[in-house]
Amino acid sequence: MHAHIDPPASGGLSRGAVAIITNRYGELLLHLRDDIDGIAWPGHWSLLGGSCDQGEEPAAAIVRELDEEAGLAVEALTELFEVRDRDGSGQLISFFAATWDGDEQALPLSEGVKLQFFAPEHLPVLTVPPFIRDGIHRHLHPRSA
Repeated sequence: MHAHIDPPASGGLSRGAVAIITNRYGELLLHLRDDIDGIAWPGHWSLLGGSCDQGEEPAAAIVRELDEEAGLAVEALTELFEVRDRDGSGQLISFFAATWDGDEQALPLSEGVKLQFFAPEHLPVLTVPPFIRDGIHRHLHPRSA
């Protein structure tokens, strides 16, 4: 996600969007964020995504962010739900889902350290922002969330 979050000019809520991308094996595409000061959740595994630009809807923001961060274009993005990042940026984050079966190591990553697919059972040992962990769990286990 973007390093600096400005409040919207309208005085409204700052927004962002992330994508839960899975492959045919049910693995999750995670993004290891840079470990630097001044960004939300440094050194954490997260989902690809970022802030909505002024006047931009979350559905447009996630398409733009996937392209900017990883040169990734996915088909059939589905909007899932919204979650507040209470402990980080404070943004209201729209979660989207898609499938993609490419080679994550071949993507031209422009932000962060790396992209990697992980089986969901590996999530407990990874350092993941709480709202991202909760959103992934809610998506994978909708009845128990």
